[in-house]
Amino acid sequence: MATEINVPTLGESVTEGTIGEWLKQPGDAVAVDEPIASLETDKVAIEVPSPVAGIIGELKAEVGDTVEVGAVIATVEEGGAPAAKSETPAPAPASTPAASEASDASQTLSPAVRRAVLEHGVDPTTIKGTGKDGRLTKEDVIAAAKAKGDDPAPATSSEAPAPAATGARNTERVKMTRLRQTIAKRLKGAQENAALLTTFNDVDMTAVIEARTKYKDLFAKKHDIKLGFMGFFAKAAHLALKDVPSVNAQIDGDEIVYHDYVDISVAVSAPNGLVVPVVRDVDKKGFAQIEQDIADFGKRARDGTLTMEDMSGGTFTISNGGVFGSLMSTPIINPPQSAVLGLHRIEDRPVVVDGEVVVRPMMYIALSYDHRLIDGREAVTALKIIKEAIEDPTRMLIDL
Repeated sequence: MATEINVPTLGESVTEGTIGEWLKQPGDAVAVDEPIASLETDKVAIEVPSPVAGIIGELKAEVGDTVEVGAVIATVEEGGAPAAKSETPAPAPASTPAASEASDASQTLSPAVRRAVLEHGVDPTTIKGTGKDGRLTKEDVIAAAKAKGDDPAPATSSEAPAPAATGARNTERVKMTRLRQTIAKRLKGAQENAALLTTFNDVDMTAVIEARTKYKDLFAKKHDIKLGFMGFFAKAAHLALKDVPSVNAQIDGDEIVYHDYVDISVAVSAPNGLVVPVVRDVDKKGFAQIEQDIADFGKRARDGTLTMEDMSGGTFTISNGGVFGSLMSTPIINPPQSAVLGLHRIEDRPVVVDGEVVVRPMMYIALSYDHRLIDGREAVTALKIIKEAIEDPTRMLIDL
């Protein structure tokens, strides 16, 4: 008996998605709740599980097709057996059973992973995947290439022929993912609809670095998580948003919506683009819980397992371009929010302290804001509060 597999409910106001990848093909065995497809939505990529165990029958959509919630995308024959294989298979190169199984699993590599395999010339059957259900990720391939200690020339194939000696050059057209299209629309919309302005300051990171160095081992032992910089900035932002409520507010029509809570969207990198999961109730959480939430979001962003609920809401955003080496930037707000804090790399610079030139670990910080709602005085004040809290972390303990 054939069971239909439907597009699941994707979240509030999300009515359709795009088939990003088929994880199973007709004839493949599938277990209950095993993913058969990856579905891209406006916010995240989600996996569509099989409701029953059996054999994949018909695929009713192709990669790139847009499908609505409830639509039938595949069928499963319950209680079936895997498709019979040839009794006289063609001779295969010498390999171990494990390698053979890995080769079968390689059949479902995502486009990004396949491209990385070709670029780095590595054998995917020799790499242990760290993604969900042991699947390979692009990062796995890059790590394996680095472990080899070389950077071989890209492998050639019929799809991407090597440039001819005449100097011919090739191009490749890749359709934008739904997530990337949504990011583009939202950021462009923010520029068109908001009156964006950015104010800057610089922060002496000495006190925070000393605190981390002194307590990092005890912190990790007690909470089983590393003490990072983001926890400090999240708590510092809470102080600023409490004292300057407009920075934590948003415009809705001709009204201003103020929030008596602090939910901070933290920008993290995912394979398909930048995502901003929300750390909720920062005003009520301690450093350990904030760091645990952020670490969990980072891992799930890489694995592609973030949910709609993880991404919804948020009253303020923190984006850390410093992890990529950025010295200074003007971040764009995440609508309908009205402000975003940009962090940057830490570098030793000469500064004047008590009339003397000394070298200190400094970071530029930036606050982009919607000038329709937030006045310059308020934005500068909020950024100054963050600066003072980071330079003197005791302020965060005694609520100054």
